[in-house]
Amino acid sequence: MTRTDRDALLDAALTHVPFEGMNDRALMAGARDLTMSPDLARVHFPQGGASLAAAYHRRADAMLRDSLAQTPPGGRFRDRVAEAIWRRLMLVDAELVRAGAATLSLPQNAALAARLVWETADVIWTGLGDGSRDVNWYSKRATLSAVVSATVLFWLGDDSPDHRETRAFIDRRIDGVMRFEQVKSTLRKLPGAEKLAQMAFGWIRAPGSRDLPGRTRP
Repeated sequence: MTRTDRDALLDAALTHVPFEGMNDRALMAGARDLTMSPDLARVHFPQGGASLAAAYHRRADAMLRDSLAQTPPGGRFRDRVAEAIWRRLMLVDAELVRAGAATLSLPQNAALAARLVWETADVIWTGLGDGSRDVNWYSKRATLSAVVSATVLFWLGDDSPDHRETRAFIDRRIDGVMRFEQVKSTLRKLPGAEKLAQMAFGWIRAPGSRDLPGRTRP
């Protein structure tokens, strides 16, 4: 992947985050390190700290996507999901994630925060071969988004050796997701359930590509 000025600015700004927080101060400090003008820094990260947090999050998602493609997890499906979540945690620095979470928890960033977690869930499901194109596309990502959010919060407070408690937490939450999927499967087998579901949700389809010319991300 070609390294861009935006990548360089992100790296430079991240070195200041432990001292300044995930905010405009870190962004401008990174810009000064690169002798980049504040205006150009704003072009790259128009929402300041929120844009920095989003870029750091999406960089890790991209790395996870590559990891799942190059070295697919093995074992039972629940184990593959758990491994994907664990890999995602290992791709980031806890201190930077904590700073990013503080910024994204602000009310004005709530929609962005939710979208980022959804994107991570989508990377995991897609990377593990999920081919659903109906309402299940949404339900799978919604349930996994909840698991990812809860896991990150648990991980940030976990001081057990090698984060063993986080591993156990992931396993418990994935068990819940698998039970939910089993319930859905059982319900679909009931007489008339499939037809009823088709009538209620048959019109729902997974979204297509929305990467249109000129579209940018914060």
